[in-house]
Amino acid sequence: MDTTLQDPLVGQLLDGRYRVEARIAVGGMATVYRAVDTRLDRVLALKVMHPALAADGAFVERFIREAKSVARLAHPNVVQVFDQGTEGPYVYLAMEYVAGCTLRDVLRERGALQPRAALDILEPVLAALGAAHRAGFVHRDMKPENVLIGDDGRVKVADFGLVRAVDTVTNTTGTVLGTVAYLAPEQIESGTADPRVDVYACGVVLYEMLTGDKPHHGDSPATVLYKHLHEDVPPPSAAVPGLAYELDELVASATARTPDVRPHDAVALLARTRVARAALGAEQLDAMPPQALAGGHDITEDRTSVIPRALNSPTLGLARAGASPSRPLPVGGDDGAAGVHRTSRLQSPPPPPPLRGPGLRGRGPLTVVLAVLLVFGVGTGVWYINSGQFTKVPPLLTKTEAQARDRLAEAGLDVGAVRHAHSDTVKRGTVISTDPEAGTRIRQNDSVALTISDGPKNVKVPDLAGYRLDKARALLKQDGLEPGMVTRRFSDDVPRGFVVSTSPATRTTVRAGSAVALTVSKGSPVDVPDVTGEDLADARAELAEAGLKVEVAAEPVHSGHDKGEVARQTPAPGSRAAEGDTVTLTMSRGPEMVEVPDVVGDSVDDARRELEAAGFEVREDRGLLGLFGDTVEGQSVEGGESAPKGSAITLEIR
Repeated sequence: MDTTLQDPLVGQLLDGRYRVEARIAVGGMATVYRAVDTRLDRVLALKVMHPALAADGAFVERFIREAKSVARLAHPNVVQVFDQGTEGPYVYLAMEYVAGCTLRDVLRERGALQPRAALDILEPVLAALGAAHRAGFVHRDMKPENVLIGDDGRVKVADFGLVRAVDTVTNTTGTVLGTVAYLAPEQIESGTADPRVDVYACGVVLYEMLTGDKPHHGDSPATVLYKHLHEDVPPPSAAVPGLAYELDELVASATARTPDVRPHDAVALLARTRVARAALGAEQLDAMPPQALAGGHDITEDRTSVIPRALNSPTLGLARAGASPSRPLPVGGDDGAAGVHRTSRLQSPPPPPPLRGPGLRGRGPLTVVLAVLLVFGVGTGVWYINSGQFTKVPPLLTKTEAQARDRLAEAGLDVGAVRHAHSDTVKRGTVISTDPEAGTRIRQNDSVALTISDGPKNVKVPDLAGYRLDKARALLKQDGLEPGMVTRRFSDDVPRGFVVSTSPATRTTVRAGSAVALTVSKGSPVDVPDVTGEDLADARAELAEAGLKVEVAAEPVHSGHDKGEVARQTPAPGSRAAEGDTVTLTMSRGPEMVEVPDVVGDSVDDARRELEAAGFEVREDRGLLGLFGDTVEGQSVEGGESAPKGSAITLEIR
């Protein structure tokens, strides 16, 4: 069953602006969609609060606070919020759409990362959080799910839904909101939320990237909570022998249970991270990580949860709830998420035995258990509905159909409709796309539709000979081909403007979308007559009789022809043109008159050089007496007079 198709918002236009195209993810508080901003024509992510929660003022306030907070963070590593609005029961945020995956997806797929890769991810995360801290905000819910890695390699921090002002402290009689696996001890005990809680969470995330696993595990959130309250995060090298000491120190510094020992904000941790990187050699940075550790991945530890603060005290809450490290404690989540935390106390005593509260005095153990279930049953139900029944569509692109079916079965999903489509880039028999897309959060046992590649679509080049050029181009597009380069040549058989042949040739099998070159007839060839020296009227008549058109150049030129006669033509006389081609005529403005130099008395060589430099042709008249002479005795045009440039000057030599 395709759950995306059942979503009432998919295909709708929200707030008269945002066209909802597909559902990306579902949480306990909101659903995220891929949408198009029809006003600005751009793809974005639309985070829509569940209508049932939109009536809760606290939830709406948190939603709006996220929009206002992130809008102030103009940073390349922060997912930007563009807009916030309401339509009917829907309260939404319009956010930057990042095509890619989350760090959680990477860790689930690959396990531990090389130190270089882990630091390459951590540094932009710290840069984003540093910008938030310097702007006066704390994220409060840092975890791999909120680290987006784009297809282009960019790293961005998302989901500032729990953001609070730096100086805000949650009321100690209220609740703590966050993901238990990454909460700092002071958040659990007192609700304090300053930049150091994000530093702590980043230390846990770094440990997870280096080892492929979280630092603590247990049978229930309460068990892991107890471990965090009483145990330090172990050094990563304990799980992955050979990791550099500097990485152990970096994790220990960030996850110190005493807040004052940690770097004071993400900017300070970023500085320490860069110092640690600089101290590592290439072999240490590129050390191959082990396979994912055997601890497994507990999705209940990754979810944002509402934790009653009465449970957060190791001496009061656990006792009143009747819980111990070996006794599971249910944790409810407004985000459909639950997780683990740790305490800031260095030497906390183990929890005392369960005590009976005043209201339960004299009642049996069953009454106590029922009371606890009444208190926490709703939250536990929310966790089960939003976590236990959901999974994510695994990445299946380029997998064979059999491999895709196996991967879906492993993820607890069924195979839906199997469609086929041609693809120029995806190998025949492998997956082109899935519906829903990879990474989409859907219910277990739902179905995923597969589109399998049939390879490139092949078509045959149609017979276009004898078609006009415009018709031939239309026929190519109709058959899934592209009109290519057009070459023109003379043809005695095919009329001008009609196709003579194609390349590739007719009925050749080619890939759909290929370009087909066309050879088009110029018609029968025409010999271009010589009309230079003729007046314009006679030249027009002669060219028209040959089937050619005439165009006159705008500017006449000096030439040896009289003014008003054709000085030159293009194409040149004797060349071949097609019937209907145009011949350009350039008219003469007459010869250019140039003053003739006086060369009488000069030697023949000197006279020749001077006259030719002035643009004249030189001829010699030696007679019988000047056969061996070398002196100019006269010239046909006297020096100082004007003569047409290019005309001949005759020299008398004696």
